[in-house]
Amino acid sequence: MRSVLTSGLLWFSALGCGLLAGLYFAFSAFVMTALGRIDQAAGISAMNAISVDIVRSLFMPVFLGTTLSCAALVVLGALRWQEPGAIAMICGGVLYVVGMFIVTVVFNVPLNDQLAAVDPASAAAAPVWARYLTDWTIWNHVRTIASLAATTLFIVAIAAR
Repeated sequence: MRSVLTSGLLWFSALGCGLLAGLYFAFSAFVMTALGRIDQAAGISAMNAISVDIVRSLFMPVFLGTTLSCAALVVLGALRWQEPGAIAMICGGVLYVVGMFIVTVVFNVPLNDQLAAVDPASAAAAPVWARYLTDWTIWNHVRTIASLAATTLFIVAIAAR
């Protein structure tokens, strides 16, 4: 029974991490660049709309479910660290929870909140927007890499089992 649970969590985590890595990659590769090239007010308004809609979408169950699944894999891997794939499970889970979830909560969400607090058309929004484009994207790169690396480690763990 524990083996079935672990396998299910590994597959769910690998798919969830991969799906989120793709989303974050799109933002890092072209969405933020495109938003930075358009008018400041339009760019800020678009990003604020994305921030509002993303928490109302299927993103949230995938985001939270994958985080919980990865955390569970850390625990399961630690309990059976000598079994094949356990170290990859632990590393993938820790990397995802820290590199994606904690980075999101500590860096990306506060930057979203700061952006939402400014008038998109005001002169005061210009430095906030410039900083946002740089800082948010840097932390999004971290989330992309962490999610992709976790996906890889979960695939390694699946193969090792």
